Amino acid sequence: MGQEPEKLTASEEETRDFFFNLPLFDSFNVDELTILAKHMSFIHLERGEFLFVEGDKGDFMGFVVSGILEVLKKSATGENIVIARLTKGSSIGEMALIDKSPRSATVVSRQPTTMVTLTSKGFDRLTEKSPLLGVKIIQKTARLLSLNMRRTSSKLADMLQTNIG
Repeated sequence: MGQEPEKLTASEEETRDFFFNLPLFDSFNVDELTILAKHMSFIHLERGEFLFVEGDKGDFMGFVVSGILEVLKKSATGENIVIARLTKGSSIGEMALIDKSPRSATVVSRQPTTMVTLTSKGFDRLTEKSPLLGVKIIQKTARLLSLNMRRTSSKLADMLQTNIG
């Protein structure tokens, strides 16, 4: 007889179902998504509430389930500039799992927002239980960071071209 699958709470099941629809997790099987869901939690933000502020200690990454977040970066003159808008399916804070450095930007909710998050501690526990899944998550996160870096480099090149030309 096969082993009974672990029972998920309603929240964990909702998290797993959300990940089924994210391209980042398209190569993950049901068991992997179940393990991942058990190590994640929900955050609810009201309009105008900060997820984190530039300089805060980075100790989690998250995915937008619903709502809108804005990513703000301080300019040389001290004003906050919107550098990105994040909607359903977007990820934020991936670098926190990799380098645990202070947050590089501020993130604020522009409407009531729900997220699922994976803390550094949760990731460490997941990796202890399932090292191969931990490696897979790191690989996916590295690809995501690389894609974001390429996108940012292209935007920077376009801005420099516009300012020079």
